[in-house]
Amino acid sequence: MRIVLHGQQAFGEAVLQKLLDRGEDVVAVCCAPTKEGKPEDPLALLARDKGIPLHQPASWKTPEALELMQSFKADICMMAYVLLFVPEAVRDAPTYGTFQYHPSLCPLHRGSSSSNWPISMGKTHTGLSIFWPDDGLDEGPIMLQKTCAIGADETLGDIYFKKLFPMGVDAMLEGLDMVKAGVIIKHDQRLEDGTYEGWFKKDSAKLDWTKPVAETYNTIRAANPAPGAWTTLNGAEVKIYDAARMDGDGTPGEIMDISEEGVTVQGNGGRILIKRVRPEANGKIPASEWASAITLEIGNTLGS
Repeated sequence: MRIVLHGQQAFGEAVLQKLLDRGEDVVAVCCAPTKEGKPEDPLALLARDKGIPLHQPASWKTPEALELMQSFKADICMMAYVLLFVPEAVRDAPTYGTFQYHPSLCPLHRGSSSSNWPISMGKTHTGLSIFWPDDGLDEGPIMLQKTCAIGADETLGDIYFKKLFPMGVDAMLEGLDMVKAGVIIKHDQRLEDGTYEGWFKKDSAKLDWTKPVAETYNTIRAANPAPGAWTTLNGAEVKIYDAARMDGDGTPGEIMDISEEGVTVQGNGGRILIKRVRPEANGKIPASEWASAITLEIGNTLGS
């Protein structure tokens, strides 16, 4: 089966490597153009290294882009992390069309930060979808889905890199096997039961110590490693990464303890032990080291 792989970054690279390991016939690789001053995409590097024709159109909305996809005479196109919009005519050019990976249980958490939001909302499970995209945002019939648990202390890094990423690579290959076997499954998404969230950016990661401590802790987990939850101390921003939830009462935002283990901050209905931080204009350091460097004291208040 003639395969076009359209993707980018580490996920696209991992899918390509898996296809090559299985001896699949990858006739072309497509990914976003390399931006000036930025390193080349790892998917592009792997394609070049393996001698696979690489194409990086700036847009798929042109007649030339459609002609390019048609020229591959592909049986299927696999989209492994694609941000550029791909029109219907281009998606339908391969014999069996195009299927795509999305790291959420569509129609829930459609959008670009689909791995952050379930953690931020305190959900106990999430998953991934392999689907046939249409012109909507992460819309289109579902081929298959996989579910994974969100542990009470797991971070975005834990959920994505240890679960959704490797599960997604395997699911992409499972989808290919289904198409090769003639099993074309298309379950409609019930969009009325779904959700769409935008980017989980800096504003979403700002900590409000007066909110319930569970919400504060979930925000820290959802933003670790990116974009990084943050708060202020005397107007200076500091990002918070590794942390743990603890019991205890007091005034929200107040520093309750400083030890080698970290800095304990009072929340609303409990406390947060901050273990790793990133002060402004610095790299990540242990919270105890940060506290020592700025002579942090018990009784100081975060969010100030």
